[in-house]
Amino acid sequence: MPNRLADETSPYLLQHAGNPVDWYPWGPEALERSRQEQKPIFLSIGYSACHWCHVMEHESFENEAIAQLLNEHFVCIKVDREERPDLDQIYMQAVQLMTGRGGWPMSVFLTPSLEPFYGGTYWPPTPRHGMPGFDQVLQAVLDAWQNRREAALEQADQLTAGVRRAAQSMVPPGDAELSVARLRSAVAGMERGFDFAHGGFGGAPKFPHPTALRVMLRAYKREPREAVLEMVTRTLDRMADGGIHDQLGGGFHRYSVDERWLVPHFEKMLYDNAQLAVAYLEAFQVTGHERYASVVRSTLDYILREMTDPQGGFYSTQDADSEGVEGKFFVWTRGELNRVLGAERARTFAYVYDVSEEGNFEEANILNLPKSLEQCALILQRDLAELKAELAESRAQLFAVRAERVPPGLDDKVLVSWNGLAIDALARAGAVLDEPRYLDAARACASFILAQMRREDGRLLHSWRRGQAKIDAFLDDYAALAEALVSLYEATFDEVWITEAVSLAETIVQQFADGGGGGFFYTASDHERLIARPKEVLDSSVPSASGLAATVLLRLANITGNPNYATAAEGTLIASSGLFDRAPTAMGQMLLAMDAYLGPIYEIVVLGDPTQGPTAEALADLRGRYVPNRVLLCRSPNVPPAHRSPALGPIFEGKTLRDDEPAVFVCQGFECREPISGLTAARARWAQLAELGHG
Repeated sequence: MPNRLADETSPYLLQHAGNPVDWYPWGPEALERSRQEQKPIFLSIGYSACHWCHVMEHESFENEAIAQLLNEHFVCIKVDREERPDLDQIYMQAVQLMTGRGGWPMSVFLTPSLEPFYGGTYWPPTPRHGMPGFDQVLQAVLDAWQNRREAALEQADQLTAGVRRAAQSMVPPGDAELSVARLRSAVAGMERGFDFAHGGFGGAPKFPHPTALRVMLRAYKREPREAVLEMVTRTLDRMADGGIHDQLGGGFHRYSVDERWLVPHFEKMLYDNAQLAVAYLEAFQVTGHERYASVVRSTLDYILREMTDPQGGFYSTQDADSEGVEGKFFVWTRGELNRVLGAERARTFAYVYDVSEEGNFEEANILNLPKSLEQCALILQRDLAELKAELAESRAQLFAVRAERVPPGLDDKVLVSWNGLAIDALARAGAVLDEPRYLDAARACASFILAQMRREDGRLLHSWRRGQAKIDAFLDDYAALAEALVSLYEATFDEVWITEAVSLAETIVQQFADGGGGGFFYTASDHERLIARPKEVLDSSVPSASGLAATVLLRLANITGNPNYATAAEGTLIASSGLFDRAPTAMGQMLLAMDAYLGPIYEIVVLGDPTQGPTAEALADLRGRYVPNRVLLCRSPNVPPAHRSPALGPIFEGKTLRDDEPAVFVCQGFECREPISGLTAARARWAQLAELGHG
């Protein structure tokens, strides 16, 4: 008999719809029942690609005895953390205060007034390996609630006060200095945590930190120190060579459980791949290394092939498990290679991609590249071009065979924030790499969100699946989508995207800004009232919501001339300044915003037809160069007034096209230099802007 989760759209919640636990989704029905019956709430938060969430479900939530105990004495609520990141933030803070650590599945016991009084993460069903059993935990919590309630309520008061303090003081006081010296100090802090042997930051488990890598590229642009560039390229090279990178299908897994990028946690997330595509794209612009462009293409091709809904949105995640085994879909044995490729080609492929009889992962093999192809060609005494061609054929054969395996589970809900990151990556890559299909996909997704994921009043909804949009959007939804729409405008010069981005920015300033303390709240002013209203300034697996907001508001301030956007962005930078030195690797998105704030930001206005002739050539030349702090605008004289965005009126005002050559205006703060005319002059100006040491 299915429980109440059967009516939900989240794949994670639907996974639990057949449990004997009487689950409720978060909502008025469950909360009112807790208040009426004065029963504590058991709140379980996880997500569909979480391995230990699956384990706890099978061990405990499918256990009839445990389910009976839960149903009799608790109101049980199951939450998808990807649908309700606001709840996840608040109660994760409580768990961390209680236990000193956090993770998923998250298990929290709440009073009827939603205050936490006990919690943890995964518990086995019975005592094991020094851990208490979930049955013991439930009995202890029940005993505390029935026999020592005053103590439980006092604990709840203290924890709630701690959560509220953390929400208000998430940003410790700083000296409010926004300077190049501060940026330099943050990069030095990243350098201290860098793994010079394998790339990346810290030890195992190792996460990619793409925003931190992008900050380092900007630091290199300002002050060209080869050691900084080497840290970025070493990390990108080692990740691209490692098992964290799907060598057959493209895209990246969530993180590496070792320090060498070899053994991944096999889930694939939309947000990781979108962010990494941008990092590799910027590295391509800086270095010109075609390999980085190839990684961008294979990553975005993976998204288009496996993570795209027919209506245009992008799915959230692919699971780590298939057939109940982590990584089974992705790994190979030497015997499988022989059967697919034949002995001779299998021998070559195995040498290049580290496939052995004994295996490098649970008696199987994760494909990776311990040597460069140049080294392999030399050792194998093969012509490099011939070897590359053979390996490409072998990868295609293996990929076709892999496609016949039972695939990992797919979480096919569409989230605005993660889709914003994907649109941004596709728009940037489509422009830089001249790939129209990426621009087509970006346009389709943006159009889908704006048409299907809004309330009647125009405000965004956070999540969509199979025709149903729900949950009021959060700050990162608005900020990531607005940032994506600005990038989409710069790639296509369709002014509708700027009009929509400005509308989203207005909502950010009106609904999320903290007028008293500076910065932005994660939830809107009219959001459901919870026990705390936090601000999100640290990057987690996704860029911080406040950092994204500051970034896009600065871009729009330079495009539209609206000083309110710049003021709001400056406020969150100042409010966050205390963390720049303390946690620089976790402040990547905010540091990107500070780098833009410090400028100079160039307003590049081009008049001419962007689709052909010398104007198109001039734009292509600029896009191939690394000029991170600029906004790019172009308008053809043939664009009718009805298709012009009012927001762009000020920046185009008074600028005219003199002849068939592109007219280029390079401005700062809406003060423009003498216009440049012609392709040759434009290219010379782009070269100046891209010079190293030129902030």
